[in-house]
Amino acid sequence: MTSLLGTALLALALSGPTMAFVPIGGGASTHISITGSALLQKVTDTCRAVAEASGHEFKPTGSSPEELVQACLGPTATGEVSGAKFHSALQQIYTQNGLVDRDFVNSAPHHFNSEAFLEGRGLITEGVVAIKANIRKENFQAARETLGRVLHTLQDFYAHSNWVELGYTDPYINLIRPDQQLENLADVATATCSDCASGSCPNPILSDILKKKKLTSGYMGIFSSAKPQGKCSHGGAADLTSTAVPRGGISKDERRADNVAFHNAAVTLATAASLQLLEDIRSAAGDRDFLRMMGIARSSVVCFVIDTTGSMSDDIDEARAVVYELIDSKKGTQDEPSEYILVPFNDPGFGPMIRTTDPDEMKREISKLKAKGGGDVPEMCLSGLQLALTGAPSSSHIYVFTDATAKDIDLKDTIIALIRSTKSTVSFFMTGSGARHRRSLRAASFEDYKDLALASGGQAIQVSKKQLPQATDVILDTSTSALVTVLQRARSPGKQETFSFVIDESLKNITVYITGKSITFTLTNPAGVSQSQNEANGKLGTVQTVGNLWRIRLNAAKQTGTWKININTKEPYTLKITGQSTITFIYDFVESFKGPHPGYAVLSGRPQAGQPATLMLSVMGRKGPSSLTIGDVGLVTVSSPETVSNSTTTDMGNGDILVTVDAVPEGEFVVILSGTDKLSNSEFQRQSTTQMSVSKVNIQAVVDNSMEPGKAFMLPFSVMTQGSGGKYSIGAKNDRNFKMSYPNSLTLTPEQYANATLTITPPANTPSGTDVTLTIEAKSSNGLDSNYAVLRLSVVTKITDFVPPSCEVVNVQAADCPHNVSQCGPFQWELWANLTDGNGTGIETVSLRQGNGSLTYTSLSAPVIQANYTASCCSQIVELVAVDKVGNVGKCYHSIVQIPDSVPPLCEVVSVQAADCPHNVSQCGPFKWELWAKLTDGNGTGIETVSLRQGNGSLTYTSLSAPVIQANYTASCCSQIVELVAVDKVGNVGKCYHSIVQIPDSVPPLCEVVSVQAADCPQDVSQCGPFKWELWAKLTDGNGTGIETVSLRQGNGNLTFTSLSAPVIQANYTASCCSQIVELVAADKAGNVGKCYHSIERSAGPPALTLSPPLWLCLLVSAFIARF
Repeated sequence: MTSLLGTALLALALSGPTMAFVPIGGGASTHISITGSALLQKVTDTCRAVAEASGHEFKPTGSSPEELVQACLGPTATGEVSGAKFHSALQQIYTQNGLVDRDFVNSAPHHFNSEAFLEGRGLITEGVVAIKANIRKENFQAARETLGRVLHTLQDFYAHSNWVELGYTDPYINLIRPDQQLENLADVATATCSDCASGSCPNPILSDILKKKKLTSGYMGIFSSAKPQGKCSHGGAADLTSTAVPRGGISKDERRADNVAFHNAAVTLATAASLQLLEDIRSAAGDRDFLRMMGIARSSVVCFVIDTTGSMSDDIDEARAVVYELIDSKKGTQDEPSEYILVPFNDPGFGPMIRTTDPDEMKREISKLKAKGGGDVPEMCLSGLQLALTGAPSSSHIYVFTDATAKDIDLKDTIIALIRSTKSTVSFFMTGSGARHRRSLRAASFEDYKDLALASGGQAIQVSKKQLPQATDVILDTSTSALVTVLQRARSPGKQETFSFVIDESLKNITVYITGKSITFTLTNPAGVSQSQNEANGKLGTVQTVGNLWRIRLNAAKQTGTWKININTKEPYTLKITGQSTITFIYDFVESFKGPHPGYAVLSGRPQAGQPATLMLSVMGRKGPSSLTIGDVGLVTVSSPETVSNSTTTDMGNGDILVTVDAVPEGEFVVILSGTDKLSNSEFQRQSTTQMSVSKVNIQAVVDNSMEPGKAFMLPFSVMTQGSGGKYSIGAKNDRNFKMSYPNSLTLTPEQYANATLTITPPANTPSGTDVTLTIEAKSSNGLDSNYAVLRLSVVTKITDFVPPSCEVVNVQAADCPHNVSQCGPFQWELWANLTDGNGTGIETVSLRQGNGSLTYTSLSAPVIQANYTASCCSQIVELVAVDKVGNVGKCYHSIVQIPDSVPPLCEVVSVQAADCPHNVSQCGPFKWELWAKLTDGNGTGIETVSLRQGNGSLTYTSLSAPVIQANYTASCCSQIVELVAVDKVGNVGKCYHSIVQIPDSVPPLCEVVSVQAADCPQDVSQCGPFKWELWAKLTDGNGTGIETVSLRQGNGNLTFTSLSAPVIQANYTASCCSQIVELVAADKAGNVGKCYHSIERSAGPPALTLSPPLWLCLLVSAFIARF
């Protein structure tokens, strides 16, 4: 594990240019763009498969994530669909991907630097095992975070090794197949690079390394220039080894003039390798859980935390009634919850957490709850809430039912840290008085619940037990998809005050909530029409009141524009205005970091005081971020007289906005966003719910691997303060109650990190895949300043079974299937396969990946599983997938297509719109171009994949099962070339290429003969038989479109050449001396033709007498004797 103090020093010591494989920003190809491209493609493929299996057409209305989620969740369900969960899932993966460059900047295995191939592959293997184990336990956030780190390491292999220079065009599958060896690795004593004095040579890899296909990677030295003799360096300003001979570097992180082809190839391979890894995870998890991991689910999650002590019988009955009504009323709509969570608590026990996606199971579980036990007034409420906050997805709505104060009030700070970390909203339904004799200042009351509700953006509703059924409408209101907050404020004490808020055209089911006592209010719409609290059914909406809650539901025929509500009371109160809309945003407070690959890291705790606050904000519109215009982004106080801190914003692309706030408000604040919806041309207003504040304390901790059951896990952490030094108390809690040890306090010197270690030990019987949420808190001695770090750790059992199950097709009966597929209707075919896992953990699931037939199989516990597949002859392809108990995936594929398919798919460009692209490429930034292509496989096996070989734009296409696939490519005018690749199910490859370069490539490739060896060829051609000659030529296309083919126009010899993607292609021609003429032809991708011609024919004239030495010697001797 990298020490946190060391990481901080590294970050300070480094400063380098923004490179291409970076977390955020920079060039066209970043870790985010590579990861995002792969994730979106794999999610699209999975959604399409799920939709088609359900008999639905998968037809997104556009390419934005919001429209992808809408299409994926099904066109039959009514209601709004928010893309917020999908965006959040993507951001979690991106964030962890980027943090590898900060937290492990000097770790060679994390980046495949310094020939650390075995160690790097080990990190990938360990990570994939953890991901699959986490998904099995439905710990999707832990799986996402590990996935981000693993993808970074996998992608870096192609940027930092010589895999591309070796000419490979497919990913190295052995990196994700730990049962296969990594082959042909260069040892430490083998020189690998030539010296490059300029530091920017196209390919400094030694020719012997290329010839022998030896795998190497560049050495990276941040503090030292030392490296083994003759070894390649990574390269770049931050790499000190690049100044030691051999100088230069082989990194393909950034796109430079000398490595454009290598960089592009690395990006392509990194994307393809990411897709392979995602496919392996998808196959192990299944389509449903893979999509859940990716946040493709209806946004509503119902989570109840219920007090089950003896006095709660009526409350439990009402909670049960609400759950039943919720399930029954929202079934089949987009508001139907995607997940149900139930956490009971009592005294002294709490839990277990019950989590299910099955509404009938939720009904059964909540029906089992009985009121019993308890006794003394306070109960274990916060322990139950902690379990819910760590188990529920982020941004969940959690409802707590209780009539007693919290016995475990010492958890309050931990609960606030978890609320801020998860951004979940907690609402309390309190049916008791909350009064008790306070034995200490720390004694609990219902005010603690109100504090927690306000901190989360929820509500604290205090009613009698008889009134409770009237108050739970709030649960039905908020258990809905696409819920947004327009405004939230709190005042203590109250006073007369008017609040303004903006209603836009997209908002539906708008509701105003006020909690407090002795309140009067007047609501006024933009036209000046008003309604007071006394009008139950007025011109603007309906008013309900129960206990301390006022609920105003605006009429459906709302008026857009600025509304006002005037509230008058001297008592404390809260105001909250919500609605349903797909216009929303997510955000994280971030901090920048430097290094070879600079970027932004999400803060685990509160932002630092005394300096600007930085946020990374993602906006979502009805048709993606492009359908919105962003106005002001600011921080606004909630509980004190309103203070708004405005900001400066930087558009990072794809809806991501970097926000910098110079003056952070004092006290608790939230994020407020305004803008314009282009679809309706109406202004909108949105607000975050979770309150935040700044701190002068900073805690840093990094988790770099998983815990093992029964073994102590050491977690270094560091604490620093920018305020007063002295003794700071240290506290730590975890939601599994695992045994921990750590120092109770640290003495801090201002501006200096103090280092410490926490030890946590999971029990030996902890199931693999269990996740643990750990909260570390540091607090000043006077209690006025504190901060926290929230970390997720996984418990993963070490495994030794990396061999996938074997799937062998043993018999196929398809003789009845007609040759003419159009006559297939009444006929069927069958297949039998044997599936085994050898000495592995055993097969856990067998399923169909392709095929519309019926699959049956014998017992999964048998050593050999017999599988039978029966299908109509119209369904000609089947693919079986077997997954063992640790997630290894085995497959077998069979096709009854009767005509061997050796014809590649056809790819035809049918339309291009590039008129907006300027002739001057330097002005290309704000412009885009589009291309449409038609892909078909005729009577072949069908197209299996469509991908980009060249191009940095966005590719979408219709169903791969359609006879004609329509492909659309959209790109910036700065990216002027695209090459689409279609591969059918037997591996045939079809391509189409297009360039919008406005200066036509009319320059033919250059073909230059560099060497000829023909000395052995006799002058007498009749004696040519046993002799050969060779020719070497160099072929280049300069700045052209690239050479596409090299062939012989004349000559009967053998022609070989190096990779066509290389900047310089080396060609070799070997022929018999009887074939004396050769003509090589090189054609580029624009159709220009270059040639080179050579002849070894001797000049004309009488044949020369050529004598062998023995005959010459005999004639000379004879002449000498005759003379004498």
